[in-house]
Amino acid sequence: MPDSEGHPSAGEMTLSAVLAALADPLRRRVVRELASAPDGTARTCASFALPVSKATVTHHFRTLREAGLIRQVDRGNSRMAALRRTDIETCFPGLLALVTAETPAP
Repeated sequence: MPDSEGHPSAGEMTLSAVLAALADPLRRRVVRELASAPDGTARTCASFALPVSKATVTHHFRTLREAGLIRQVDRGNSRMAALRRTDIETCFPGLLALVTAETPAP
């Protein structure tokens, strides 16, 4: 069962939810940027400068969180997002390497 913040445990992460979350290029961009940063890096959702409305940004981060790809923590009036690198590598070995190797569309 997901915790009170909507984060599933590693055992609850499913391939279908992860692939559905990664189907969107903006969500893959978020994961790619977090995966390229040092382990443990957390960023505000706004720092990704996604070219969509605030409501759509919220939707994208909720989708990533509910799939188990990121962990979000409230910090004052913003939310910090960090990649769940260890859980992803344990459940889906090599997935992050594939996402980071992808050449983003122009």
